[in-house]
Amino acid sequence: MKLTTYTDFGLRTLMYLATLPEGELTSVARVSGLYDISRNHLVKVVNQLAREGYIHAVRGKNGGIRLARTPSDINIGQVVRALENNLNGIDCGSPACHLVPACRLRDALKLAMDAFLQVMDGYTLADLSGNREELMVIFNQLEMQADKPSS
Repeated sequence: MKLTTYTDFGLRTLMYLATLPEGELTSVARVSGLYDISRNHLVKVVNQLAREGYIHAVRGKNGGIRLARTPSDINIGQVVRALENNLNGIDCGSPACHLVPACRLRDALKLAMDAFLQVMDGYTLADLSGNREELMVIFNQLEMQADKPSS
């Protein structure tokens, strides 16, 4: 199972937000700078995470983003389901596949996807960010790199 970049960015954003002190705001620009990813792409991901109730977005001059729930209340399997656009494992119609009437691959991939999601359902954001101290060392290093002017 390979997650889309969209879901990857969403999970990484949640992990970063989970390391911040409770209620602390950060910006999409800060997160995109840390991970060296497209700000415009991350805005779309963050907007969906906000619509799904995982992130609270505050508009305005002193605005930013933060977790809307405690990390222990954010189930990773549910996040993946919310962000992934194709959980079938295969797209039988693009291009049209001639094997569809007799295909067993689709059913096998569906079972594998269900097993993957069942495993992910066993994890919360708290599980993924339980090594907060280790993550903070990495994020601090990334912040220092992001703050350095380019030569």
